[in-house]
Amino acid sequence: MDKKQTGLIATIATAVLCGLPGLCSLCMGAMFAIVGMIPGSDIDIMGSSDPSSAIGTGIGMLCGGIIFIAIPIVVYFLTMRKKTDAATTIEAEATDTNEPLPPTS
Repeated sequence: MDKKQTGLIATIATAVLCGLPGLCSLCMGAMFAIVGMIPGSDIDIMGSSDPSSAIGTGIGMLCGGIIFIAIPIVVYFLTMRKKTDAATTIEAEATDTNEPLPPTS
């Protein structure tokens, strides 16, 4: 298996294992935060009916969801980027000089 195929498999695996739960966390966190701001709403977060616990839980889930969504993006950029070889870089530096060639004898 070459490195590109391994990177693609890693990207797909992290998208399924981190990206999808991150999206669910974003949706639930937004719902908790919005419901916590509605006056007179029936809130039950682990036995607490305090609106601030719903807002705090929602904001925490939003932050966690953003982190979980960022993981597949980072894996994609680290595994699928085009890497340059040291020999290619040295060769490019050697051909970029604008000096005239010495005369042949």
